[in-house]
Amino acid sequence: MPQRMFLETVRSEGLAHLSYIVGHAGQAAVIDPRRDSSIYQQIAERHGAAITRIFETHRNEDYVIGSRDLARRTGATIHHGARLDFSYGQSVCEGNTFDIGQLRLGVLETPGHTHESISLTLADATNGPDPVGVFTGDALFIGDVGRTDLLPEGAEHAAGLLYESLHRTLGPLGDGVIVYPAHGAGSVCGMHMAPREFSTLGYERQHNHALQLDRDAFIRHKAGEYHDQPPYFKRMEQYNQFGPPELTDIPHPCPLDPSAFAETMDEGLFVVDLREPEAFAGAFVPGSLCIPLEMLASYGGWFLPYDRPLGLVAESSDQVGQAVRHLLRIGYDDVAGYLSGGLGAWETSGRPFGRVRTLPATELRSRLESGEDFTLLDVRKPNEVAEQRLKGSLHIHLGELPGRLDEIPRDRPVTTLCSSGRRAMIAASILKKHGFEQVENNLGSMQACLAVGCPTET
Repeated sequence: MPQRMFLETVRSEGLAHLSYIVGHAGQAAVIDPRRDSSIYQQIAERHGAAITRIFETHRNEDYVIGSRDLARRTGATIHHGARLDFSYGQSVCEGNTFDIGQLRLGVLETPGHTHESISLTLADATNGPDPVGVFTGDALFIGDVGRTDLLPEGAEHAAGLLYESLHRTLGPLGDGVIVYPAHGAGSVCGMHMAPREFSTLGYERQHNHALQLDRDAFIRHKAGEYHDQPPYFKRMEQYNQFGPPELTDIPHPCPLDPSAFAETMDEGLFVVDLREPEAFAGAFVPGSLCIPLEMLASYGGWFLPYDRPLGLVAESSDQVGQAVRHLLRIGYDDVAGYLSGGLGAWETSGRPFGRVRTLPATELRSRLESGEDFTLLDVRKPNEVAEQRLKGSLHIHLGELPGRLDEIPRDRPVTTLCSSGRRAMIAASILKKHGFEQVENNLGSMQACLAVGCPTET
């Protein structure tokens, strides 16, 4: 009986990163591996295969690629696009092919998101050269296409390149070809991704809005998009071009009792509270920053320092383990410890704790209607605010908040607001950390305010 071909998707939550391993006849290839890469070896071993090749579709900006560590442990060869001078691996060009048993991977150059972006066709050589699928990296997503604001030449130039890649390189592959993108819904690399991970080129051609536009309209559309550019992107670019620090194993932070935790804080520990906003509001370690666990990969790179050890406040040791992996994937290797016993242990130790008042939407509506003197701080993205905002609100994008604190009056209450109250609690914790005393979070935020009829403006 012939050995079965296999293809498996590896999902990295938080970053909405999708990577892949394909194999046949004792060989396997990995596309865009994450940094904690042992999972690919586990999959390969389950199929009786050895990883022989690793492909990077482009230099990533939003996470640390795991190619070098995976290659070190497997002996696999790394391949990436030739239009960027990487300090490791081998360059590939349009038309190069690689056999993995009877599977054949073919290189397509698809610039636009980055200059060196490539896509990889996947064919079953036993049935001919026509591709079954294509790994599109950040060129084509399901329901969207890649962002074009990262090239030094500007978004319009990049959008023109991407249009050609989508319509002249990927388009002719055939309607039935399955699309395997590098990200799913929730990624910072796109805006309108569908909440599914399966599609074909033909379906995208018919239903993906960006693919319905002519060249000029496509360029205008892409050039007019707003995308976050967290400061950690620059570090990711350096790591992914020249190689990150070697990762020999997943770190295991030490449990620290309240006394040791407080002492380590005095020595420079930067504390991240992973709990839900409602829990943080009730009691928190003074000076800590609230970033709920599922938001850590998306927002940690905005606010966490790379030159200080991190300490975690969590609900459980399982949360700590998940947080360590999220942080590793964006280059934070120094997680020094976590608060043993959680916030309950801190409270029973007799140490002081902070609180954030929570403001229901009905009370916020009454304040707005009465003209009460307070600051309503909206920390949503500019495109969200452009659609609808509450009357009289001050808009500062969450990522810009630490650098714009002097725009916020300190002599009156500050009520933070986003779409649901989660980003608003991150903002509230930033304000508390920087000495603001009268800080409130509008839990439910815009969703709740619209439900109760808060006055809005556009």
